[in-house]
Amino acid sequence: MRRWLLGILIVALLAALAFFTLAPGMLERSMNKVDGKPLPTISAHAKALHQTLTIVDLHSDSLLWSRDFLDRAGRGHMDLPRLEDGHVALQVLASTTKSPKGQNYDANGGDTDNITALVIAQLQPVRTWNSLLERSLWHAEKLHRAVAASNGQLRAVAASADIDALLAARAGKAVPVGAMLSIEGLHGIGDDVGKLDKLYAAGFRMAGLTHFFDNDLAGSMHGLKKGGLTPLGRQVVQAMEAKGMIVDLAHCSKACVADILQIARRPVVSSHGGVQATCRVNRNLDDAQIRGLAATGGLIGIGYWDAAVCDTSPASIARAMKHVKDLVGIGHVALGSDYDGATTVRFDTSQLVQVTQALIDAGFSDDEIRAAMGGNAIRVLKAGLVPQTPPPGALSDPEDVPHSALSEPGKTP
Repeated sequence: MRRWLLGILIVALLAALAFFTLAPGMLERSMNKVDGKPLPTISAHAKALHQTLTIVDLHSDSLLWSRDFLDRAGRGHMDLPRLEDGHVALQVLASTTKSPKGQNYDANGGDTDNITALVIAQLQPVRTWNSLLERSLWHAEKLHRAVAASNGQLRAVAASADIDALLAARAGKAVPVGAMLSIEGLHGIGDDVGKLDKLYAAGFRMAGLTHFFDNDLAGSMHGLKKGGLTPLGRQVVQAMEAKGMIVDLAHCSKACVADILQIARRPVVSSHGGVQATCRVNRNLDDAQIRGLAATGGLIGIGYWDAAVCDTSPASIARAMKHVKDLVGIGHVALGSDYDGATTVRFDTSQLVQVTQALIDAGFSDDEIRAAMGGNAIRVLKAGLVPQTPPPGALSDPEDVPHSALSEPGKTP
């Protein structure tokens, strides 16, 4: 009997070991794919130009997965070696903490969560199992550990001066790579705006208010009610701008987008997505939203997956970027890959020269490509990371500030 029980225990332990060792990687391979379809030939012009670019990507979910960010992985879309191969200067890394079961673009409640099972399977600290806030703090800890272990190849960016130092260190080189923390939905703070301080202290400098479900701050484009900003949401937007945190419209409902654009005093971004004009998916921005966002001086980060651009080809990415350029000016175009965000793409970050080639093919000038691939993002991030201290006698109500006062001269129609 004892031998029988011991045998059962050994089998159970081996099964558990196999699950916790193999399941996270198997799950990621099934969710973060490269479709393997043919890619265009890269011209000598594109190769040479690409090596001179300052490239910034506004959104990746790589911190969600259980692998060493410093090592080249055989799965997923992004890690430090592949960022170096792609000549990326600055990567915004998002903390994704909750995802509803049966997730879809049309209507989701917030009463279920897929990520809890992933958190446990990856053997994350127990404090993260039942706390969305702790999941974000763990993602920040993962990044800071990677920075400390990178021998200077990876740098955390949390201030405008950090960007200046990063670019100075990169002069003529592919390293170091900068990383800035963002949050995909502020549901982790619940109804306590004070928890924003903990996230800021951990290094988070960008945040979207919602993800795939409505929360205490605002409605999601994929939620059930799809409402606008709540009073708490308005308070959070104002607190973020005052701290030097960039407000991200991605996944917000139409009412939420309209409310944020009405009260924004600083440039806002749509970190990852597409445009309705080239891909009619509900989460993509229509022309009125693009104009409103541009009027704040902000950015539209174009994604690489099918629901963002209705294809995975580099040409489809360039087509969406061209629409933004033609509508509101090149100064509002940016990259927002959504790499490692349970997406299927045509190429990983090591092959970003594909976007450079596609922009050349779409008729972008070299200077326009410099702006779209990262120059615009550097400008907006540097400005947005500076904490805001209202001068004496300043307007206290953000709704009293006209959008025209926020636009960069010459950048919007």
